[in-house]
Amino acid sequence: MDHFYAPGRNHLFVPGPVNIPEPVIRAMNRNNEDYRSPAIPALTKTLLEDVKKIFKTTTGTPFMIPTTGEAFINMVIAFIVCLSVCTIFRLTGTGAWESALTNTLSPGDRIVSFLIGQFSLLWIDQQQRLNFNVDVVESEWGQGANLDILASKLAADTARTIKAICIVHNETATGVTNNLAKVRRILDDYRHPALFLVDGVSSICALDFRMDEWGVDVALTGSQKALSLPTGMGIVCASPKALEASKTAKSVRVFFDWNDYLKFYKMGTFWPYTPSIQLLYGLRAALDLIFEEGLDNVIARHGRLGKATRLAVEAWGLKNCTQKEEWVSDTVTAVLVPPYIDSAEVVRRAWKRYNLSLGLGLNKVAGKVFRIGHLGNLNELQLLGCLAGVEMILKDVGYPVKLGSGVAAACAYLQNNIPLIPSRI
Repeated sequence: MDHFYAPGRNHLFVPGPVNIPEPVIRAMNRNNEDYRSPAIPALTKTLLEDVKKIFKTTTGTPFMIPTTGEAFINMVIAFIVCLSVCTIFRLTGTGAWESALTNTLSPGDRIVSFLIGQFSLLWIDQQQRLNFNVDVVESEWGQGANLDILASKLAADTARTIKAICIVHNETATGVTNNLAKVRRILDDYRHPALFLVDGVSSICALDFRMDEWGVDVALTGSQKALSLPTGMGIVCASPKALEASKTAKSVRVFFDWNDYLKFYKMGTFWPYTPSIQLLYGLRAALDLIFEEGLDNVIARHGRLGKATRLAVEAWGLKNCTQKEEWVSDTVTAVLVPPYIDSAEVVRRAWKRYNLSLGLGLNKVAGKVFRIGHLGNLNELQLLGCLAGVEMILKDVGYPVKLGSGVAAACAYLQNNIPLIPSRI
C-alpha cells in the first residue's frame, strides 16, 4: 500500500470512525487471551458498571455486543442479498439497532419512526425488513424530527397500538440533533406506554445524554464514534421496562438475544460468544480517559468544537445544512456548497492534496454538502488545522473564500472559551 503513503498523519475529520488516542492503541496492542480465564470476567464486570455512566443510568442493563465471526457472517450474507451500500460501514450500529428492536418488539408491532437523514432511513429500512408496522414521520433533510406530529399520533392512539417510538438522537448525514427530553415530555403528557428507543451512535459520550432522566428504554452506541475505539463493538443499554418487554417479545433473535447475555451475567462469566479481547482492553482505556477528563467536560469540549466550526462556516459565507439553531450538532457539521461546486470534489481534493479526510454528502444531499466530523478524542488546535485545510480546498475548487477567515472566527471564539487543562493547573 506504499502508493497511499503521505508524510505526517492523516487528518481524520469524518463523523466516525474517529481518531484513536495513543493510550487506547497501546492498551489494545496485546496478544489474545482465554476469555474464560478469571482476568476477562473481572475486566468485563468493571466495564459493565462503567459503561452505565456514559448513558447516565443507574437502573439500565448494558450489553456489549462484539463483532465476532458469527455476526460478520450474518452481515456478509445480508450485504450480498440486499447490496446495501452502508451496511458494511455501520456494522456495530446496525447490530445494536437490531438488538434493540428484536428484543423488545414482535412482528407486526406498530412503531413511530422519524426519517430525517441517511441513518434514520437505514434504521427504518431495517425495521420494515424485520416486519414491524412502521409509521414513518418524514422531515426535509436538514430539519429535526417533527414532534408535533408525534404528539398528534399519540393523542389519537387511544387504543395504545403504538408500541415504540424510534428516533436517531444525532443524524450525522445532515448534522441534526433531536430533543429527546421533549419526546419524553410528549409521551408523559399523553401517559403513553410506548417504549422509547434511541440511536445514540454519534451522540453518547459527546452530547448531553440522560437515559434515566429522559426515560429512554433502549439506548445504543458504537465503539467507533465518541468512544474513540476501532469499529467492532455495539453497546446497548436497556431499562427495566425494556427488559420486561423482552420476556414477551416474539421477534426472532439469536446472536443479539439479551437472554443469552443475562444467563452468562448470572454465572459470572459474562460472554455467550467470543469477544474481542483487544477491544475490551481498549474500552477500558477509553473509559479511563473520558472519566479522567470528566464526562461533562467531554461534552463541553464537543460544544466548543461544534460552535467553532459553525462560526468558521459562517465566516466563509456558506450555510449549515441544519436549518435551525435548535437542531445544530456538536459532533458533525454538514456544510452546504454553492450549486456550481460538487461537494464530492471537496472531499476528493482534501484527501488527495492535503491528507485530510472529510465526510461525503449522502443520498439526498450527495454532491450538495461535505461534512466536518468533530467528535471523539479531539482538541481545538486539531480542529483549527482542519478548518485551515478546508479553506485551501474551497479555494482550490473555485469558491472565493478569504483565506484565514474561518480560522480567525474559530480562534476568536476558542481563545476566549478554552479552559485550562485540569491536570496542569
